Order: sequence, then structure tokens, then C-alpha cells
Amino acid sequence: MASHPPAPSLAPPSPPPGRRTIALTLEYDGSRYHGWQRQANALTIQEVLETALSTLTGEAVRVHGSGRTDAGVHARGQVAHFRTDSLLPLAAFGPGLNTLLPPDLAVRAATEAPPDFHARYRALAKTYEYRILNRPGRSPLHRLYCWQTARHLSLPAMAEAAALVIGEHNFSAFQASGSGVVNPVRRVSEAHWEARPGGWLIFRVRANGFLRGMVRALVGTMAEIGWGKRPEGDLTRLLALRDRRLAGPTAPARGLYLVEVEYDPPLIGAGEERAGGGGQGS
Repeated sequence: MASHPPAPSLAPPSPPPGRRTIALTLEYDGSRYHGWQRQANALTIQEVLETALSTLTGEAVRVHGSGRTDAGVHARGQVAHFRTDSLLPLAAFGPGLNTLLPPDLAVRAATEAPPDFHARYRALAKTYEYRILNRPGRSPLHRLYCWQTARHLSLPAMAEAAALVIGEHNFSAFQASGSGVVNPVRRVSEAHWEARPGGWLIFRVRANGFLRGMVRALVGTMAEIGWGKRPEGDLTRLLALRDRRLAGPTAPARGLYLVEVEYDPPLIGAGEERAGGGGQGS
């Protein structure tokens, strides 16, 4: 199990005594949402989920996610928690919410969590996947669920580049502007590319924390390496220089999936479901 992110941790607020803490594992298609966090004039995952929970429990509910996915980003294993006085049995939360939620957002599991559980502050590691469809001709069916490019990408070159980010590094060169993170050091324990039939290239990365835009910036830079625009070892140089302007473009949000969030002890039902053949970009 990975350790906590090296950035200074913030202690979660103490829950009111006697209230239940429920953790939800969520799957969603982020195509029509403006990200996770509630906004005044845009539809978000948090808003839709809080509305459904308030209807189900009959009380105002505030939901806290493990992280704020950007507009258009998808999730197979986002985790969120809320506190409630509701006496509904635990088994009622998943089915009850899924009757109220739209088709592109669903609860995969509901868990009775310890009183001090916090989806963000207690997370030990996260895993993301990025999907590229690398073949001639576009796919209308997959247009919202991957980055499509007809220009050939060298998988060996990208795999060599991915291996360079494993370990503890300062990822300032791959951080979106305006994020305001104090400590940009993160520890990556897994980073690799996989080829699947039909022209699919899947990047999988696991770390004890991620900066805003980090995965998409890494993918955009590795794509330039795959196209031969950059040398295979360029990620080492970029990590040392810590300048976002020198790295590659930010890959489109539609190819990114939050796969899993890990805790100790693990949440029941929160393990990822491995994608098989077919489906959206699998």
C-alpha cells in the first residue's frame, strides 16, 4: 500500500457525534458534466449526486469526493462520502440512489465507513487510465471516450518514457497552471502502456497523489515522443527543469478515467472492475 502524498496533509474536520458516515463508489460518464465540483451555472457530478441524496434521505447532504475530476473526465471508481442522520439501511442507499440518478451516473457500492473517514484525506493511492485510439479513420462510437489520432504512435518509445516517471519526483512540469499546490512532489508506483486489439493504447498510472492536469500532460508529452517529436528520454529532462511550458500539450479530457481509489482498510466493494473486450475504449 502506497503512503500518503508527500505534500503536507490537511486533517479532515471532526464529524458531529452520532452521525453516520457513508462512502460511495461511483461510476460515471463525464461527457455532459463540467467536472466534479459544484458550480453556480454548470451541471456537475457533485450537484446531481447531492440532489439525489437529499431526495433519498430527506435532509440536506454535502458530498466530499476523493478528488475533483475535470470536465469531460470519466470514472469507474470515484469515491465520495457524506454524513447523515438517516436511518435507512445501508443496502438501500445504492439501489435507492440509482433509481434517482441519471443513466450516466451510478453508485457501484455503498459502505458504512468509520466516523473519521474522509474520501480525500484518507486516500492512500489512486489509479488512472488514459485511452488512445490510434488507427486510420475516426470512430463516432468512441468519440467521447478516448483521444483519437490516426498518426502512428511508437508504443516502445512511449513505454520507455513511461518508465521514467516511476519513483518520487517533482511534477511541476506536468501541473496545470493556477492549481496552487504547495508541494508538487508525488510518488508514482506504476506507469506503463498497453496495446489492445483494434488500435487501442492504454496508459495506466498509480500514485500516492496527482497534481491537477498531471496525467493528461504526461500523456500529451509521451504522445509527442511516440510521434518522434521528442527523444525517448525527454521526460527526465522535463522533470528536472520543472517548467510546464517545456512539456507537451494537455491530452483531451475525454480519454481519462479515474479507475480506483485505495484506502486502509479497503472499502468494501470499492475495488476496480477490470475492463474486458468491447465497451467504451476497452
